[in-house]
Amino acid sequence: MPRERMVRQVRVGVIGAGQLARMMIPAAIELGVELRVLAEAEGMSAGLAADRVGDYTDIDQVLPFAREVDVVTFDHEHVPQDVLRALVDAGVAVHPGPDALRYAQDKLLMRERLSELGLPVPEWARVSTPGELDAFIGAHDGAAVVKTPRGGYDGKGVRVVRSAAEVAEWFSAIAEDGRDGALLVEELVDFRRELAQLVARRPSGEVAAWPLVETLQVGGVCSEVIAPAPHSAGRLSDVAADVAISIAEGLGVTGVLAVELFETTDDRILVNELAMRPHNSGHWSMDGSTTGQFEQHLRAVLDLPLGGTGTHADWSVMVNLLGGPAEGTLDDRYRGALASHPTVKVHNYGKSPRPGRKVGHVTAVGDDLDEAVYEARAAAAGLQE
Repeated sequence: MPRERMVRQVRVGVIGAGQLARMMIPAAIELGVELRVLAEAEGMSAGLAADRVGDYTDIDQVLPFAREVDVVTFDHEHVPQDVLRALVDAGVAVHPGPDALRYAQDKLLMRERLSELGLPVPEWARVSTPGELDAFIGAHDGAAVVKTPRGGYDGKGVRVVRSAAEVAEWFSAIAEDGRDGALLVEELVDFRRELAQLVARRPSGEVAAWPLVETLQVGGVCSEVIAPAPHSAGRLSDVAADVAISIAEGLGVTGVLAVELFETTDDRILVNELAMRPHNSGHWSMDGSTTGQFEQHLRAVLDLPLGGTGTHADWSVMVNLLGGPAEGTLDDRYRGALASHPTVKVHNYGKSPRPGRKVGHVTAVGDDLDEAVYEARAAAAGLQE
């Protein structure tokens, strides 16, 4: 009998080979999607799917990769606008597209656009001189948050200041750049806790939202996530979902969007940051939701119907593995941690330990919040001792 011809798989190209691209691999396999990754260097986390190593800032290296796939998406938001627009001009499907991504790449543009859309944000200003910054600080009880518009993440490029002198080198960099540069300054928000709302949107317009989650930050880096956020049912979760969906639609986002939020002490919700890709605050969904964020992202960028976002149990608790063990590798700790916590799911990013580095995460799912918190924290501790 003649051999049946194999149907060509849909190909998704991911620019960037970090842990987010790595965690798209099993989701792609389950969907029957061929995942290809453009890695920044050899030996990165998503090396299992990396069929090319190249410079994502060079269109001559990115375009040949992009022409071999059906859609391009991202592990990070750092691909330059000129490269993104050149891909679109060449007929490549890019999700999210450059018009949306620019708001994740530049915090000043993001604040301007969200303000235009009437969405809740902290009081903010564009400041180009120390005098402008000191004036803002003086008008906001003597303290403010200053951010570099581009390039900051996990607490980098963010400072709480009481004087412009505390970011003097940032102003010097603006002056040396020779362009019309500026910093973003925001009020120092008096918040009760930090929250995150993830949604997914596909090009045809369908939107799906996961439950609102609570995040715990340590040194500007996400340490734990509880899904759903305790005491969030009702108005709080409804408002957060409405805000995130309004952002996704107003900015034309395609794929997963993470909206980091402040819940203020006077019961407001304010938008802090945006990420247009799968996000640390959504890792719990891999084990705790009907559709994990990585599968949903692939569905969205391929314009496939989105999956359900309900939960398997009352609670999911995700704890990041930051830095890894002081000696050896996560693999060395597996036997003890897995034996002691057989209900906990462990995700290893295949990275070497380094202080503060995200090398993996664990998730505990159950109907008792205290038990889930204990299991996740204890398993994480056992993997890092």
